[in-house]
Amino acid sequence: FFSEIADNPFMTSVPANAFHGLCNESLTLKLYNNGFTSIQGHAFNGTNLDAIYLHKNKYLEVINDDAFLGVYSGPTLLDVSRTAVANLPAKGLESLKELMAKHTWTLKKLPAVKVFLQLMRADLSYPSHCCAFKSWKKTSGFRKRSVKALRGPFYKDYAEEYTDHTDTVYDKNTKFMNFHENSHYYIFLEEHGEGNLGFGQELKNPQIEDVQTFYSHYDYPVCGGNEDVICTPEPDELNPCEDIMGYQFLRIVVWFVNLLAILGNIFVLFILLTSHYKLTVPRFLMCNLAFADFCMGLYLLLIASVDLYTRSEYYNHAIEWQTGPGCNIAGFFTVFASELSVYTLTVITLERWYAITFAMRPDRKIRLRHALVIMLGGWLSCFLLALLPLVGVSSYSKVSICLPMDTETPVAEAYVVFILICNIIAFVIICACYIKIYVTVRNPQYKSGDKDTKIAKRMAVLIFTDFLCMAPISFHALSAIMNKPLITVTNSKILLVLFYPLNSCANPFLYAIFTKAFRRDVFILLSKFGICEHQAQVYRGQTISAKNSS
Repeated sequence: FFSEIADNPFMTSVPANAFHGLCNESLTLKLYNNGFTSIQGHAFNGTNLDAIYLHKNKYLEVINDDAFLGVYSGPTLLDVSRTAVANLPAKGLESLKELMAKHTWTLKKLPAVKVFLQLMRADLSYPSHCCAFKSWKKTSGFRKRSVKALRGPFYKDYAEEYTDHTDTVYDKNTKFMNFHENSHYYIFLEEHGEGNLGFGQELKNPQIEDVQTFYSHYDYPVCGGNEDVICTPEPDELNPCEDIMGYQFLRIVVWFVNLLAILGNIFVLFILLTSHYKLTVPRFLMCNLAFADFCMGLYLLLIASVDLYTRSEYYNHAIEWQTGPGCNIAGFFTVFASELSVYTLTVITLERWYAITFAMRPDRKIRLRHALVIMLGGWLSCFLLALLPLVGVSSYSKVSICLPMDTETPVAEAYVVFILICNIIAFVIICACYIKIYVTVRNPQYKSGDKDTKIAKRMAVLIFTDFLCMAPISFHALSAIMNKPLITVTNSKILLVLFYPLNSCANPFLYAIFTKAFRRDVFILLSKFGICEHQAQVYRGQTISAKNSS
């Protein structure tokens, strides 16, 4: 029996018992392109519901969780395509075999997989939802119960001898089969009266002669049909069926990395900003670098937290995360932090080169006000670069790790290429400056002493550590832009965790914590609280001696 209600904008809801008593036969409802905003509980009570088409009801937002309660059977097909439905009912869908929800962008989360006991096909809007069905065997539980029930009489006489072996055989035979194909499925149905399983024939396993025989003209499959749910759209290379971190060891390592980056850079910022010594240009630049690396730590912390929260169920949170504010915030942090870090490193290197090259010209020394203007320009530039994906230039929602990997449009591709070229140019400038610094300090006529030489060596370690993490990422990003990716998104997460934040973890130690000046600041700060006063006095004495000698 078919019932069709269509193109009626004045019908705003489907009330309870709307179709009760309509017919006793199988019912197909076509309720499309109406003004429905909700479907109330028990709306289909008292029906043998076969299929229900709710597509093109663009105002339909709510399907009550009890909408299908009271249905005698079904539904076997549900179509909510092109609606505004945000959730499907978790009850009453046990008989559903086909689910259609194409272009239903508001449906970002599905009920638990166990709700869809008989689902065979799903046409959805988001690829990540298909991950829930990719490896799911909808009839495995039913088959195992059926096999045990069918061989119940056999268990009664032979359980002790064959129990373990038959269970093993069941587990190995995961495909549909008939009872003639395996020597351990024995069915004794005669003389069970009404207690039999309904076949009503004597059966025989022809592979074992000494067991009671039966004769049958039929094969009796335990269950039929294809187990795998056919689901579209399938997950793509940018969004494979996996958690955010992908590998288990990355889930552990990322916590050590982000905590090290956050705590290390907070410590450096605190010491530098509370020091009683005058804020110099190098100190000011190092504060900017520490802040940039701190932001990178926040990005990793956010990614690690979401990965932990969505563990093993990311497919059900993927759309909400990637299209929500959380992923945009994470993406903004990582682009802003990485570009500000590269920019600050370039400025630090240029400042060191300038200071060493013109060491004998105090009148040409870079002042703090100059550094303020330079860094203000860097902050504005990095802020703008991080903001562009939020206004439609590329996107942070393309992948689960919220990097701007969208290159579908020429503008988006130009954005990614521009960032990579800027990083490469910065790397070339830093390398050129370091080579110039090295040549200068190796010159026998250079008379600045050991101080600038030590600074140059320390800066070299810092710079090459930073670009050790940038080079692999830039190289693989360029290969991906040229449509010749060398690694998958899954493997790129190794770069994200082990190489990308390497500078954020190493910088606090290389440019601050391992330096003598930083240790001096730490001991002097602690001495104010009555701790390490002797060490602080030693450093104060060394500072006074250095001033007197100069």
